[in-house]
Parts: sequence; structure tokens; C-alpha cells
Amino acid sequence: MSTAEAHPESRSEAAAADPRPPSWREVLSREEIDSLLEIQDWRGWWTIVVNWAVIAAAFWLVAWAPNPLTILVALFVIGARQLGMAVVMHEASHRALLSNRKLNDWAGNWLAAYPIWSDLRPYRDYHLVHHAKTGTPEDPDLSLVTPFPITKASFRRKIWRDLSGQTGWKQAKAVALRDLGWTRRKTQRTAGLKAGEKADVGWHKVAPVAITNGILLGILALCGHPELYLLWVIAWLTTNRLVTRLRSIAEHALPSDPSDPLRNTRTTAASWWERLLLAPNRVNYHLEHHLLMTVPLYNLPRMHRLLKERGALEGALLSPNYWSVYTEACSKAA
Repeated sequence: MSTAEAHPESRSEAAAADPRPPSWREVLSREEIDSLLEIQDWRGWWTIVVNWAVIAAAFWLVAWAPNPLTILVALFVIGARQLGMAVVMHEASHRALLSNRKLNDWAGNWLAAYPIWSDLRPYRDYHLVHHAKTGTPEDPDLSLVTPFPITKASFRRKIWRDLSGQTGWKQAKAVALRDLGWTRRKTQRTAGLKAGEKADVGWHKVAPVAITNGILLGILALCGHPELYLLWVIAWLTTNRLVTRLRSIAEHALPSDPSDPLRNTRTTAASWWERLLLAPNRVNYHLEHHLLMTVPLYNLPRMHRLLKERGALEGALLSPNYWSVYTEACSKAA
């Protein structure tokens, strides 16, 4: 039991003397933190299964009733679940997916990262810098959120570039050049290298992407619908780019105080359809993730509830829904 829990009257006196909300460490006991950090392997595997099951359902929908409406729905569902795969990779990067570290990294790569043309190991090094330098000039993700607020016209142009495939094609070329080592720009594979070290690049880095995508194509072919693989590629180039952009805006754009952990990262309440199309795998609980980054995703709602009930999120960057975030993000006058 924490000191505050053992002596509530002391907590009241301290609160009266200091108007600032208590820190999350003050309101959670050691036992509660340990419980939040507990990795349940079956839930990690279940997360992977559910993500692929939703993707399979989207493929089935188009196979069952191929028409423009079902294709459009499938593209948005698959694009969001490709983000879900990125969230699974992200979970593995914090070693919070599975308790066995080798299995954690294997599943994070072969069942999540490779199919969406990513790679867990360089992502992990890159992403941990983001956690250490959140909101500072050294934050590698800063460029994703610094332009905001923008005008509505600018926001519409970004959406068009994403849905028309312009952003995706640009990303595909950049990723190919990065993995093959054909670029002099600083990338995830070159960040943090010491003098004389060479980046792990080449055709062998593209091979797992080709293998996993080949397996997916093979499964669809065995089901009699190889053409459905086009949905996977088109979603990666279009709807996934959009939902990835929207997720980034919601997480860190428009911080009320870039130096305050409670105000440089946002948690957004998500309805069922927002979880389906915008915030898979509890990615909307981003503030809690930054406070304690090794909490498994399925424990983040409980962490949020505990912190909110005990007053630790007073003044924190919380949004009631995604629409409110995007309304603020494009609030700049033309």
C-alpha cells in the first residue's frame, strides 16, 4: 500500500498545500504497478489473432459481395488493421507483447512488422529515442506533429495526398531505398551508428517482407481469390497512410506544454467505430503509455481509470473524441 493510501489525511493536507495534481507514481501502489506491467501471453497472441481475423473478414466481405461499397469498407478496415499490425510491432518493441523475449521479437516481426514492410529491431532503437526526447528538438517524430494547427484547406490536401496514394508511393520509395542502403539520408537503419559502423541493409532486409506478403497472397490464392491481395497493397498505399497520419496528430499534436509529460502526449476517448477505423489495439491511450511504456496495451484502460479516479490526470491532455482533435488541428485561419 502506498503512503498516500495508508494516510489519506496526509494526502488531503498535501493537496491543500500544493494545488498541482499528484503524480501517477504517488497514486499507484507498487502492487498495482506490478499488476499493470504483467504480461499475459494469451492476450498477446489473442491481439495478433484478432487483428488478422478482422483483416480476413474484410477480404471475405469483398469475396462475398464484390462491389464499390464493400471494397471501400474493406480498404478502410484493412488500412486501420495495418496500423494495428504496427501497434503490435510497437508493443513488441517495448517487449510487452510476449514474456519470452525471443518469441516476442519473432512474433513482432513475422506476424506484424514484415507484412506491412517494417522491421522491429531498427524501429525499437528509433522509437526509444522518441520516448526519451518527446517534444524536444531531438524527438525523431517531431516533424509529424509540429505543423499544427493548420488551415482546413491544408488538412484537406493532406487527406487527398494520402487517399490518392501520393503519400504511400513516396513512402514506398523511401522504405525501399532505406532497406537496400541506396540513400544517404539518415534513416531508422543508420540512426545511432558509431563511426565506422555500417547499417544492416541490403536485399536480405527486403526478403522477409516478400516472404510474408507471398504467404498472404498464397493463402488468398488457395481460397480462390488471389486478386484480393490488391486490397492489401492499395490499403497500404492509401487508407493506412491516412489513419497513420490521424493517429500521429492525435498522439502529440498541439501540446499545451511540450515539457510536461501530462501535456505533451494525448489520450483520446474512442468509440467502437473509432477503435475499428482509427485507434486499433488501445493505441488511443497514448498518454498512459508514455508515463509507463512497458504496460501491455490491454492494461492501459485500467491504468487510465485508476489515474483518473485518483486525480492524477487533472489538467492532462485528454480529448473526448477524435473529431475534437482534428477540429483543433485544422483551426488556423486561412
